[in-house]
Parts: sequence; C-alpha cells; structure tokens
Amino acid sequence: MTRVTGKPLRLLLLGLVLVLVAAACGGDDDNGDEGGEELSGEILISGSSTVEPISSLNAEKFQSENSGVSISVDGPGSSDGFELFCNGETDISDASRPIAEEEVEICADNGIEFVELKVGIDGITVLTSPENGDVECLDFLDLYALLGPESEGFGNWSDANDLAGEMGAPNTPYPDVPLEVTAPGEESGTYDSFIEIVLEGLAEEREVPEDDIATRPDYTASANDNVIIEGISGSPSSLGWVGYAFFVNNSDVVKALQISNEAEGVDCTEANDETISSGEYPIARDLWIYIKEESFENKPEVEAFVDFYLGEEGFTSVNEVGYVDLAEEDKQITVDNWEAGELGPVISQE
Repeated sequence: MTRVTGKPLRLLLLGLVLVLVAAACGGDDDNGDEGGEELSGEILISGSSTVEPISSLNAEKFQSENSGVSISVDGPGSSDGFELFCNGETDISDASRPIAEEEVEICADNGIEFVELKVGIDGITVLTSPENGDVECLDFLDLYALLGPESEGFGNWSDANDLAGEMGAPNTPYPDVPLEVTAPGEESGTYDSFIEIVLEGLAEEREVPEDDIATRPDYTASANDNVIIEGISGSPSSLGWVGYAFFVNNSDVVKALQISNEAEGVDCTEANDETISSGEYPIARDLWIYIKEESFENKPEVEAFVDFYLGEEGFTSVNEVGYVDLAEEDKQITVDNWEAGELGPVISQE
C-alpha cells in the first residue's frame, strides 16, 4: 500500500476541509426548500373571485422569499375555476362553495384527484347605496320577493310589494324607486351560495320547478366584484351582494344591509367578523382551496406554497384581506387534512 505523506497529504486534507465547508455553507441557503436548492417553477391558480384576494396576497408573500417561482392567480368564478381544474389546466382551484358532485365526477373521469382544504369564512353581504335611507334590513322573504325567480320584470322596489305581502315578508311596503340590481353571475360561487342559502328553500316551498330555481335573470351580472361595487355605488336605490371582504374594502361607497331570517328565528343581524364567525349572520359560508394531487406530488413549488398558505403567515392573509379567520380547531383540521393527503371532498361532504 502506498502511503501519502508530507505536502501531498496536507493538500489532500485541505481539499477535504474545503469540500465540507462548501457543503455546510450550501445547506444554509435553502430559501425554504428542504433540498437546499432555490425553488423554481410555475403555479397556476384560478377560480373564485372571492378567494382570489387571499391567494393573491399569499402568492405575493411566498414570492418575496421564493423569487424563482411564478404564481398566476385568476378569479373568473368558482364554476369556471373547477372546469379548468378538472380539465387538468390548473394546480389549485379557489372556491367560495364546495365542489359539486358532478364536478367531482368530471375530475374523476379526467384522472384528477385532489385535496380539499377549508381556509376561511365569508359572509355574503347584501348591499345598497349609502343614499338609500329607506331600507336598513331585509329578510330572506324580502330577498326572494326582490331577487328570486318570481321577481323578473320588477323595475321598482314597490313592484315586489304584492309578492312580498303574499309571502308575509316583514319589511313591506318597499319604496317606489328604481330597483337597479348589480350582482354576481352564474359562473360565481357567490351566486350559487346565495341561491342555496337564501332562495332555494323558499322556491321549493312555493313549488317552483327545480330547473327554475335561480335568481331573476334581468339584472347586471358580473364575475368581477369591483364592477359590482361600482354598479351598486353608482345608483341611489341599488341592490346586490358580494363577499364580505369587498364590502369591508369599499364601505365608504356602499352600505351593507342587515339580514334576518324570521323563519329560523334570526333577527336583523349586521355582517361583521363576530357574527360571521359565530354563524349568527345568516348568509355565512366557508371558503376553500383545492390542490391537484399530481401537482403537489411532482412540483415541489406547489407543495411548498400550500405549506406556506396553511402556516401562520398564510392564514393571517384571510383576515388581512377582509374575511374571517377559521377557529383554531378548524385550522388544525385543515392542516391535518393536508398533511395526511386526504383525497377527495373529505370536509365539505361531512
């Protein structure tokens, strides 16, 4: 055996030391990536315009520490988002309603499996103009008379008086002023949730055919919540609805109406953090993100982004953009569901 001595030995030892030092230094610059390499790649997010502000803020925060990752966030509506997601075109789908059974089937047919994660709470806020001093509270019965499937053609608030009186709505008579409605369109989860929570039960009681259970079709519909805010603020006798955050961020130009549901014993209730969180506000709903399994299994940037989203700073974004935080136990359920990789609509179908 040949022995290495003298200068060659010192050079060899020096080389080993430099390798070890370089490896140790390299392990410190991990940018949040367990492998010690800077994250890169692209994340495509689409869906609910309601959830879009949360995902956009978290994308901004995440990219500030991971500049190599490009994140696109779009908000065409929950239904349009699920269509893209179930076609395999996006990594994450934002949603202001749970995924529907038929959407689950389309995903399955296309080989798209996913994890469902609840991230926050919203209260659909019914709005009018600050100039409208005639209306302060509306009941579900009032909302049906003004906005439901039997109110098509009502050009004035007062046109709904007969229908509202027949139903026993508590806030008649309505003022004899133009009824100018601006609200979400059919592609929006906010539209679907409004129908499900407010209109559907009353329509069934009145034996409206299932295919006709919807809002009145004759109003200005938009998938852009900012357009809705502009429409409501621009008419002194307007009516419409948006997610709570869009009211919070525009409370200087629109007025939120209190909502009651006397049939369920709910008096006129203001939408605020406390009433939405407690469920006292009668038009509250959960907010979701859906993560494609193929994406989080094969794209480290997606897994890292969702980890961030469900961390302390990520959950903070919910309240920062104007929505209501989950209770701590519900946050833990979401985190546990993500860590376990539970596939399918686990929470929403309980």
